[in-house]
This record gives sequence, structure tokens and C-alpha cells, in this order.
Amino acid sequence: MNQLKEKTEKRVYQKFFPQRLAMGAMAILRLALVFSILTSFSLLAGSSPSPSTKLQIVTAERRIDLTSHIVKVFLTLKVENIGESSASEVLLAFSPTEADCLAVVKAAASAGKKKKKSYLPLDVKPTDLSDGPNGTKYYLIHLLKPLGKGEAISLEVLYILTHSLEPFPVEISQSESQLVYYRDSAKILSPYPIKQQATFLKTPSSRVESFTRVVPTDRANTELRYGPYEEQPPFSYSPIIVHFENNKAFSVVEELVREIEISHWGSIQVTEHYKLVHAGARHKGAFSRVEYQSRPNSGVSSFKNLLAELPPRVHSVYYRDNIGNISSSRLRTNFKKSELLIEPRYPLFGGWKSTFVIGYGVPLEDFLFEAADGTRYLNYSFGCPLAETVVDKLTVKVVLPEGSKNPSAVVPFPVEQRTERKYSYLDVVGRTVVVLEKSNVVPEHNSPFQVYYQFSPIYMLAEPLMLTSVFFLFFMACVTYLHLDLSISKIKQT
Repeated sequence: MNQLKEKTEKRVYQKFFPQRLAMGAMAILRLALVFSILTSFSLLAGSSPSPSTKLQIVTAERRIDLTSHIVKVFLTLKVENIGESSASEVLLAFSPTEADCLAVVKAAASAGKKKKKSYLPLDVKPTDLSDGPNGTKYYLIHLLKPLGKGEAISLEVLYILTHSLEPFPVEISQSESQLVYYRDSAKILSPYPIKQQATFLKTPSSRVESFTRVVPTDRANTELRYGPYEEQPPFSYSPIIVHFENNKAFSVVEELVREIEISHWGSIQVTEHYKLVHAGARHKGAFSRVEYQSRPNSGVSSFKNLLAELPPRVHSVYYRDNIGNISSSRLRTNFKKSELLIEPRYPLFGGWKSTFVIGYGVPLEDFLFEAADGTRYLNYSFGCPLAETVVDKLTVKVVLPEGSKNPSAVVPFPVEQRTERKYSYLDVVGRTVVVLEKSNVVPEHNSPFQVYYQFSPIYMLAEPLMLTSVFFLFFMACVTYLHLDLSISKIKQT
């Protein structure tokens, strides 16, 4: 009986023990998976900054410049650490509407007073945080050194908005002025409590049709003030609308393609293709050239010329469109810069468009340099040379000489980069083209950028040798042809 019982237990053990092992292994695996997921979430939560109440804004002053169609906002903050631990980052909050129109966000730490005040640039980057109300977007300011308990720092912030002025009425006649809406908040949107704040709006003229009143509100000539407001909690928001006159040129380039072609034979050729539009209130009715030229207030919101700031020592400048050369342009040059005043064939009213091309050459030694390791690099200005102009899509193409290797671009702000190939005269393998693309470009993006590449001087002999070989072969063909006797003669019969 004992032997039978032992055999039975052995069979049951052999039958069910592997399943128990498998079940135990699966349970351990599940626990490990859950633990790894929780660990990952904790690491992500630890690495992603979030609005913290350990910081507060003692004073905040915001000045909004509405004198152009490009809205510039200057924000002065005094941030204090009221927590126990140090803080090395400060968050900026923007509404979803502002975030869609943001072109530039800059920050600097200020020290000193008035004329002796100094500014230290700070790194500003967008960050993904989902805990903001109503889709609030955040930008993160990285401080140079952590802010200790009880310490305060003064920050100067500049951010620029495009396409944030809404024409109303949306259509105007030739004799009417242009009115626009600007929408914002009387109180500064911030993830931190603000003890005292004020907002100032500057309009281009004293004509303000209407504005939202949030007590206290004051208006003097071209300036509108909201505040001061005290002891405001985080994410305070009071929507306002300002309806005012703005007859500035709403010049917007829908697409700009700049091609910078480098030639090691002594010149850099720049060609710029523009698709320009007046983005203000659309023109309605017929256009009268007589009224436009005889009455000074006719078409006050239109523009008939643009100013392009070009590099110094430019040469071979041309300005043309699909019809041909446009002679209504003036060029002024000096040792610092060159200014090209261009006039389209017709004045541009709201909704009207114009396409044209500007081309010029600059000396090679002014923009092409060689590093200590033999690498060559182009140092040129990014952005659009037209003053007070927004570019919806900018494409910069740097055409390198044939035979260039290992190209790379260094741009002071995020852009999309890629390379392509272009074939020109007497090219065999083609030229490498570095393509840089960016949207929502404003004049503040006119900063130098660099394109590095490696080039062997032996490639400069390729085209002369090719031309020499062609002429030599042609000459030999001519000599051979002259020495050939291709005449047909009859055979004499004897």
C-alpha cells in the first residue's frame, strides 16, 4: 500500500509540477514587467519638469508692441524661490492660440541697474507637459546656476507672434483705413502665482475703436494699460479684445527660396525667389490709379516699395519677374551694408500677390573661410533680407562646389536639414546641395549660420582640363579630317 501511494504521489508530482513552475515563472515575469513599467513612469516623471509652487513671481511687467503686423512682447519677471530645494528651471506658459503664432522665444538674466545693466542669454526650449489647463503650452528657461532658497532672479523675455492681428472689417475699399483685432489676456498666463503685475499695449496710432475693460484699465494716447493686479493665482486669465487702426504694410512672403551657389573661382552667387502677398484686409471694389496718385490718404494700408538689406560689396544686382527686368529699384552701398529699394509693377493692396526674383553676387573672401584642419565653411546670414516681413516657408539651398565631401550645417535655431544633388554646366558627378527649411520666419532670424565641407583643390582643375580636352579633341578631329582624301576617282582601265 505504501509503495502504491508513493507511486501515485510521484505521478501527480510529475504531472502538475511543471505547470506550477510555468505558472510561477509567468507570475514572476508579470511582476517584473509591472515593476519595469512603474520604474519607467517614475523616471519619466522625474525627468519631465512640471509647474511647481516653490517658485513665485514677485513682479511682472509685460509690454506688447502692436505698431507692426509682427507683434513683439517684452516680459520682465522677478522670480523668487520660496521652496526648500533649489530650482534650475523656470516655465513660461502660452495659450494654444499664442503657441500656434510663436516665431521666437528668447530669455536673458539681467543684473545691475539702468545703464550698468548687463544681460546673460539663457537657453529656452519647448517642453511637453500635459497638466496645463485648456491645452496650455510650455517653454522651459534653463538658468545658468540653480536658484537657492529665498533667492530671486530678474528675467527679460522676448517672444514674437505672427498672424495674430485679425483684420476687421475683412474687406475695405481703396479710401478706407485698416482696422484690426488683437486678442489676449489682461493678466499674464503663468504656472506660478504673481504678486504684482501690469500689461501695457502700444498701438500705431491713437485711433482705438474699442477695447475690453478689466478694472483697473487706463488709456493715454497710443498706450493702453491693464493693471496693476495683485496676488493673482496660477493660470489667471482675463480675455481682452482691442480693436484699433493699423495701416502698416502686412507684407508676408508665402514662400521664399534662397539659393547660395559657391564658386571657388572668386564669387558667391545668390538667387532669391519670392512669392509675396499683402496679408491685411482684402481690397474691394475697383482700383483707381488717378485717385491713388492724387490723394495722399488713398490706399494708406497698401505698400508700393520694399527695402531689402543686402551684404556690403554686392555686385551684379538684378530684380525681375516673369515679364522681365524691373527697372524701378535703387541700390545704395557702403562699407557696412547695401540697401536695395524695390518697387513692384503695381502697389499691393490686401489680398494682392506678386512674384519676383532678386539676384546678386558677393566676393568669395567675405563669406568663405578655412578652418585650421583644412575644412572650409560658409558663414552667411539666415532669414529674409526684406524689412518687417514674415516668411511662412523659407528654404535655403547652399550649392557646394563639385567634389565637396562631408557637408554639415550649424544653425542657431531648429531647422529641417537634408541634402540633394544638382547638375550644372560641365558637371560630371553633380554638386552637393545642403537644404535648410524653416517656417514662420521673422527678421530676428537673420542670424549667421555655417555650412562646413571638405574640398580638395585638385577638383578645381577638373573643368579646365575638361575644356582643354574638348578643344584638343576638336582640333585633332579637324586635322584628321583635313588629311583624309574622301574624293571618289574612277579606276583607269588598261
